[in-house]
Amino acid sequence: MSGVGLNCADAAPGLIVTADDFGLHESVNRAVLRAHREGVLSAASLMVGAASAPGAVAVARACPGLRVGLHLVLADGPAVLPPHLIPDLVDGSGRFGARMVSDGFRFFFLPRVRRQLAAEVRAQFEAFAASGLALDHVNAHKHFHLHPTVLSLILGIGREFGLRAVRLPYEVGLPAWLRPWLFLLRAHLDAAGIAHNDYLLGLRLSGRFDEDALLAALRRLPPGGVGELYLHPALESGAAIAASMAGYRHADEFAALVAPRVLQAREGLRAEGYRFGGFTDLLGA
Repeated sequence: MSGVGLNCADAAPGLIVTADDFGLHESVNRAVLRAHREGVLSAASLMVGAASAPGAVAVARACPGLRVGLHLVLADGPAVLPPHLIPDLVDGSGRFGARMVSDGFRFFFLPRVRRQLAAEVRAQFEAFAASGLALDHVNAHKHFHLHPTVLSLILGIGREFGLRAVRLPYEVGLPAWLRPWLFLLRAHLDAAGIAHNDYLLGLRLSGRFDEDALLAALRRLPPGGVGELYLHPALESGAAIAASMAGYRHADEFAALVAPRVLQAREGLRAEGYRFGGFTDLLGA
């Protein structure tokens, strides 16, 4: 799976190492800061409506080398708009639910719901723009941008805010039923001229990507293309970060990002010609 204008024959391979859920909790923000300064983290995806988003923006401003993108939240998380403006999307506290299949049908078939969805997507792009940070990439919480309606809104609205790169959640070994959705996502991104990674690492081990798993992934990188390896680092783990993440080993994922063996492995890859950075750096976005 190739991206837009990135994989000519002489292009050096590259890897983007991303932290998702930036801004979800102060413990996540502190982990991102340390993992970037002391470890191999090169990018982070910001939840603009989360309680600790202002702290995340402060961290990003203190780390000019950290590439930051928008982690669009349309499931299992807080909205930016107040509930009375998007009553068909959120509960009374302004939070999206976790019933993504039924919500996906509603996004597709109900014009009223789509209008509210478009307003919320725009509000999240506006909130990111208001932070003053450069938009490195966009993805969606729980990969909801695989939904064609969500993707269409991202592409249509995102261009107004400098959208140039989107995560392609393609990982070897994913269930066969996901392949048509991935094919459609890639085709839409390519047709729109939006850059994307060639492959992803971390989806099948989401929440438990520890040091051994990270080292194994680095040893098995493809010889070409640009990949994205994503984790959920924090200094605390599980329900301390979010009730829906009780089984996540956030602290182990943070420890992996700063482990001396992982740093050594990255330097070995650099010596072989691999490049590291954000989407902007590696895809020319």
